[in-house]
Amino acid sequence: MLNSIIGSSVTLTAFIVIIAVSLALGIMNAIVFSFKERHSASFALTLALLPMAVAVIIMLVNGNVGTGVAVAGAFALVRFRSVPGTAREIAAIFIDMGIGLALGMGYVGIAVIFFAFAAVCTLLLTAINFGGASKHEKQLKITIPENFEYDGLFDDAFEEYGCKWELEKIRTTNMGTLFELTYHVTFPDSKIPKAFIDELRTRNGNLTITIGDFADKEML
Repeated sequence: MLNSIIGSSVTLTAFIVIIAVSLALGIMNAIVFSFKERHSASFALTLALLPMAVAVIIMLVNGNVGTGVAVAGAFALVRFRSVPGTAREIAAIFIDMGIGLALGMGYVGIAVIFFAFAAVCTLLLTAINFGGASKHEKQLKITIPENFEYDGLFDDAFEEYGCKWELEKIRTTNMGTLFELTYHVTFPDSKIPKAFIDELRTRNGNLTITIGDFADKEML
């Protein structure tokens, strides 16, 4: 079961089996990484086709050092021409490449077992929101005029509504005439009171206030 189906040369039967299995595992991997996450259609298509492409490349290299170096260079060019993705998307691509590498060497059983184990871990950790912020944690961005003293400006409002907060970032906007304050706020309830937003508006001159969930940072 764990032995390679490729002998001294690649047969037509082995080639068809590897292509079929790689496509099936790629599609299933795309489905798994779409669980509770939104991805573009192009990314899902990439996940579906990537194992098949990697498997064919590995079969074509087949011990040829020169071809292997050329392939590595091609992968490097693709990396620098691609749009940065989130850490989750990078993990999905690495799993796809692992599946493709195993299948390209003929280890169909290992590829299936590896995918099954990775899929179970991904679904389980996603279901329990492993490493993620709770529904009570939000990112709050408040814009204030540059002549306002931002230190402690909203502290009593946070305390009044039972929030825990931390000022994470301060940046200037609009040619330096405005400050944007970014807070990490934990609310006592998942519901955000409108009165809380109104209270902030009275303190920031009715400028922009943005509140939302924490987004995954892009990998550079």
